[in-house]
Formats: sequence, C-alpha cells, structure tokens
Amino acid sequence: SLVSFFIWQPWLFLFLVPAVAMRLWSEERRQGTIELLFTMPVTSWQTILGKFMASWLFLGLALLLMFPIWITVNYLGDPDNGVIFGSFFGSFLLAGAYLAIGCMTSAMTRNQVVSFIVSVVICLFLILAGFPPVTNMFSQWFGPAMVQAVASFSVITHFEPFQKGLLDSRDILFFLSLIGFTLFTTGVILRGHRAG
Repeated sequence: SLVSFFIWQPWLFLFLVPAVAMRLWSEERRQGTIELLFTMPVTSWQTILGKFMASWLFLGLALLLMFPIWITVNYLGDPDNGVIFGSFFGSFLLAGAYLAIGCMTSAMTRNQVVSFIVSVVICLFLILAGFPPVTNMFSQWFGPAMVQAVASFSVITHFEPFQKGLLDSRDILFFLSLIGFTLFTTGVILRGHRAG
C-alpha cells in the first residue's frame, strides 16, 4: 500500500509547492514586466488563470511521474487501486490549493523569498489547524464548537478521506473553494498594484 507515501504529501508539498509559486508574480514586479503584462490584450483574470493552470499542470506532471511507484506496488502486492487513485487525486487538489496560496503571496511582494516564507507559513497553518496535538491544545482554551470551526479549515481534515479512497464532494469543494478564493484575492492584489 502507499499509505505511508501519501501521509507525508501535505508536509512534502509544504516546501515544494511554494518554491514553484514564489516567482509567479514577484519576479514580474521586481523586473518591472508586470506593467507590460497589463498592457497586453488579455484580461488580468486570463493572466492569473494562465499562470496558475500552467504551474498546476507542471505539478500534475510531477505527480504523474510518480506513477511507477503505483506500478511497483501492484507488481509486488495486491493494493486497493481505488484508494491509490483517490490519494493521487487528493494530492493534485492539495497541490492546487497550496499553489493558489503561493500565487497570492507572490502577488503581495517583489521579493520571492518573502513570498516563499509567507506561503509556507499560511500552508503550515492550514496543516496545523486540524493536527490532533494542536486541536487538543485549543480544546483546553476554547469550546468544542470553536475547535471544530478551526479544524474545518485544515487541509489534513479534507485530505484524509482521499487517502481512504473516498471522493467526497465536500472535500473537493473545500479545495476548489480555497483555490477560487485565493486566486480572487490574487486578482484584487494585482488590481491594487495596477491602480497604484
């Protein structure tokens, strides 16, 4: 089984995905090419979605290159392929969510290192929000409703069903909503730079 491989995906992506995303907008701002980009005959949404989709497809290709691991496990044993497919699909959505956060932080600053650090901190918060030691600590200070509300923002909480082979629409909607919200925020930030 590939359970131990996918358990570490949120932690592995915590550093890899922000490294991919840190140059998306900060480098454009640092070199001054963002003004040229805004004069092109494309809307800012087309530019944001184009950069995001290209990076997401790159991460999808990286996940696809892990396909030999799936073949090896099938050769050596008899794993549940539905669980493995669900885990790969969840990993792809998780990478998209981290990437959208990286897009947002990259649009905030000219410095790609600052973008990387802020992105890692936000993604780390989204991991730790549902991490059992953290939720147990919060349960000492806050009521169970508050702890449950904070834990519902955790990527771990929404990634675990994929690791069990469950493609729950609520978890898919969580990742797609997180992607949509952060890309919308990226658009707002870039419009602010464009106006300023």
